[in-house]
Amino acid sequence: MAEEKPEGLKQLFVYEHDASRLELFIRIVYAFVIMLVLAVYGVIADICLLIQWFVILILGRRNEGLSNFIKGYLEYFVHVIGYVYWITDDRPGLFPEKTEIYEKK
Repeated sequence: MAEEKPEGLKQLFVYEHDASRLELFIRIVYAFVIMLVLAVYGVIADICLLIQWFVILILGRRNEGLSNFIKGYLEYFVHVIGYVYWITDDRPGLFPEKTEIYEKK
């Protein structure tokens, strides 16, 4: 029995049989730019991780702003990686969009 997809949710990593040859060449440049944005975002997220470590060590709690920034980086990474790794031809936005990730139990 097939599971129903929840309303408003899109599975990110789904096999797509057809692929555009033109998109393959566009992807070379576009994915490079996405990876640059991801790298800069990642460096800033790593700095936030280090600061968060000290906040937890000193205060015994997490800073919500730092956690949200780090979470945003992880969500952006998951959002764009399907395009960068040739799983889909759906071109993601260049800059982070609001994305939420859930774990199915």
